[in-house]
Amino acid sequence: MSDPARLRGSARKAAVIASGALGVALAVTAGATLLTPPAPRPAASLSGPASAVSHGEGRLSSDPSRSAKALQARLRRLPKDHLAWASLGTAYVEQARITADPSYYAKAGEALERAARLAPADPAVLTGRAALAAGRHEFAEAVRLARLAVSANPHGAAAYGVLADAHTQLGDLRRAGNAVRRMVELRPGVASFTRASYDAELRGDHAEAVRMLEAALGDAFTADDVAHCRYRLGELALRSGDLQGAGRRYAEALASSPGYLPALAGQARVAAFDGRLGQAVDGYAAVVARLPLAQYVVEYGEVLVKLGRDPGPQWSLLAAQKSLMAAAGVRDDLTWAEFEADHGSPAEAVRHAEAEYARNPNAVAADALAWALHKAGESRRALGHAREATASGWRNALFLHHRAAIEKALGRDPARSSALAERYNPRFDPSLPALARMS
Repeated sequence: MSDPARLRGSARKAAVIASGALGVALAVTAGATLLTPPAPRPAASLSGPASAVSHGEGRLSSDPSRSAKALQARLRRLPKDHLAWASLGTAYVEQARITADPSYYAKAGEALERAARLAPADPAVLTGRAALAAGRHEFAEAVRLARLAVSANPHGAAAYGVLADAHTQLGDLRRAGNAVRRMVELRPGVASFTRASYDAELRGDHAEAVRMLEAALGDAFTADDVAHCRYRLGELALRSGDLQGAGRRYAEALASSPGYLPALAGQARVAAFDGRLGQAVDGYAAVVARLPLAQYVVEYGEVLVKLGRDPGPQWSLLAAQKSLMAAAGVRDDLTWAEFEADHGSPAEAVRHAEAEYARNPNAVAADALAWALHKAGESRRALGHAREATASGWRNALFLHHRAAIEKALGRDPARSSALAERYNPRFDPSLPALARMS
């Protein structure tokens, strides 16, 4: 990785009403973003795809809804402006991501179709279409379109960002890393450094992951970018068991951007792992009331279970999301595989996990399939996938805990897997698996 200092020198809430007073979340779930730069980030400037508004890659406003309104006004005057249509489409993709409302994907599709009819080979149009495909979990298509965008404009950093994210989801860390490095070379900054950090984390290089996030923080200038970088540093601390350090970083994120929901959720996680379950429940209640992402809802439900309270209303939110996301063309078997394995039907968990792994054979899908098979009594089949999930060096205590349980069920010695899980995160709590997955 090039030295970052040298490189620098060169919505609405998602809810509908269902059955009486129950508010049902329109949510893009944890599975939607687990292997992209993690966390639901509320700043368009953090997303490579959303900034691909021209060959020169100008930036959208940090508020994609405001960008969309300005672009709509422009298109009323200039309906054949393909770059404006492409920018509008990417703004809608961004709104889907930050509001967790998948209905924006349909709007994005319409705008990008208009752009493609006007200029099908334009790199901004291709990059926008690639971002939309990735948002809908069509990662092979995202790779195809991003490659076309790169061929049309080899200096387009945004296309490399989509390419990196899609390759990561498809389990190809080598190509993902190459795309990240090229993105950093072309445009060192928050979007590329955060991707570089995640690439390092997936390879088990904790020090490099921290270094890249510090570089991103050094380049951040909007309040949301600063908050996101500080939040991500908090996540790295939490995943290594440093509750005090994580809490400090989350507080710093909130000081940068008060009300920043990922950091509020992070504080609830710290409270839960620290045994302050009542405080964690209050924190999750506040977060879910504002943005009921599936990831937050499951975490909230698990804390309720640990307190001996009924998580039923939270599970009802999750059940309603399946049809809502399917209607928006979003496939997310991963979330349901993980949820069913931990809290529902092992058979359903296997069905979802096999479907996810067939499409996206990454480490997270491999772990989900391994755990689902184990819970369904098929530990022998599970072991190979558990080994695959832990092969990259990722310091993931949950994956190692799963592998140790599978090894023990097969009469094998789980000592090494258990010891690594303890070393990587001494505060890991297997009764709170969703909190260990995090965003």
